[in-house]
Amino acid sequence: MRRPSKIEYYLGIAKAVSMRSTCIRRRFGAIIVKDDAIVSTGYNGPARGVVNCQEVGCLKDLVGAEEYGQYDLCPAVHAEENAIINAARTGSSVKDGVMFIYGEYSQTGEISVAIPCDRCKRAIINSGIKEVYTMGPGKEIVRYNVMDWVKYDSENYINKIKSAKKGQKNKI
Repeated sequence: MRRPSKIEYYLGIAKAVSMRSTCIRRRFGAIIVKDDAIVSTGYNGPARGVVNCQEVGCLKDLVGAEEYGQYDLCPAVHAEENAIINAARTGSSVKDGVMFIYGEYSQTGEISVAIPCDRCKRAIINSGIKEVYTMGPGKEIVRYNVMDWVKYDSENYINKIKSAKKGQKNKI
């Protein structure tokens, strides 16, 4: 039996955390590791005490919303956000930590690409986490340097500003 690498080990724990998700589309689990110790975990699901999709159904399914979008139709707090929030609730620092994220489709158990959305990327940046590891659909490990997201977010926003200004000129 092959011993898993530390990254595989932590992604396996993130997978176990994802099983707590109440999302009927996709389950995500995130853990934050600092100095080789798990300091927090989180999975996607509604705020504490709020109704969940397993209880009443999925609004995104009912309106035909695409994956990775229309987040305002979903009551869920994302796994990445929950891991950061849970660390704050217990007074654990995540600065200079590493996040591991696992995702899968709820119905089939197939691996779902676990790329953080822009909102989660911003939360990860502001929390001080330095690296993120996910698993791709072919079980390949993907590493992200969080500082690359700072550049991406800035460039993306500037491009949106330029596009909006161009649209205003066309209206005149």
